[in-house]
Amino acid sequence: MNERMISKEILKKTAELRKRIHENPELGNQEYQTAELVERVLQECGIETKRYLDTAVIGILHCGKGGKTVALRADLDALPVEEKTDCAFSSKKSGVMHACGHDVHTASLLGAAMTLAEQKGQLNGTVVFIFQPDEEGNGGAQRLIDAGALDGVDAVFGCHVAPDLPEGTVGIRYGKFYAASDMFDVTIKGKASHGAQPEKGIDALVTAAKAICAIDEIHRSEKDRCAVSVGMMHAGTVRNTIADEARFSGIIRSLGKENRAHLKQRLQQCVVDACKTSGASYEMSMKESYGGIVNTDGETDVACRAALYAFGTDNVVEIMEPLMTTEDFGCYVDYACGSFYHIGAGCEYPLHSPYFMPGEKALETAVIMHVAVVKEYLKQD
Repeated sequence: MNERMISKEILKKTAELRKRIHENPELGNQEYQTAELVERVLQECGIETKRYLDTAVIGILHCGKGGKTVALRADLDALPVEEKTDCAFSSKKSGVMHACGHDVHTASLLGAAMTLAEQKGQLNGTVVFIFQPDEEGNGGAQRLIDAGALDGVDAVFGCHVAPDLPEGTVGIRYGKFYAASDMFDVTIKGKASHGAQPEKGIDALVTAAKAICAIDEIHRSEKDRCAVSVGMMHAGTVRNTIADEARFSGIIRSLGKENRAHLKQRLQQCVVDACKTSGASYEMSMKESYGGIVNTDGETDVACRAALYAFGTDNVVEIMEPLMTTEDFGCYVDYACGSFYHIGAGCEYPLHSPYFMPGEKALETAVIMHVAVVKEYLKQD
């Protein structure tokens, strides 16, 4: 690891900040204390700050003449989870915890900001530090873009701690990385009749069951990895009456815009075919969530070179399979260009677990990676 990129003093302060943030978690759009802390740290090292969306903080560091504008992003919000780690800096708020590593994301970006502010004389260009609210909820990324917070940014980079990667490692992924997320609700309308005379009715329950079975086969026949899952179904009121209505709900996870549209069409066709067979009718609603992340090749090359320089070949892993989880960082990549990378946390427990606790090695790795990426990107000019 190229530790020359960051001082021991900054590493120590970064660790202290991480503990403070972890102890005081805040849910999405309620990150007031965290935003004030971020703002203060940035201003102390001479970085210009702006507020957006009440709890979003944008830091701007001008480094020399000309050059491109590169952004780094961290998410601020915690989850409604009761912490069970028993660590020395456990959450002080009942039912709220940084169970997804956003405390590491925020503190590591502050560490990178402090480092780059010290070294700005070595760089040409501008660095924008994005401290975003509400990644876990309705998505702060698109709202920040709509508010103009990223105007003029050429490329955006960000990270997520990954419990499946060893501490001290960085995971790089080209192309499709995180899935787009959509939610669907379907209502099948049939005709009630006595259970002893099913021929006189139109069975909404059976029609829904046929549609669900067809939907369950979608992911088995698609070339690209995907998930189309039904998690809830309600139908019928008594055992001896043919149900006149059935409702079911689920999610779609897809990779890339074309595949997203294709899977929605396939889902609807499953419902249409089941209704045609039985004579039932249907209503369907679809709610789009995050669009997923598709890393751009040029920026991923930058991240890869930076990681290899900072950590060496033994500590850089190419992630071979895309994930079915989702993240609103993809909004930034769609707006400019960019790459999202993983930081090894080496945790026994998964993300969103009440026991999830990345170590300080992950924090240090993230700081160094952010600094290396900025230097590599601005060096291109």
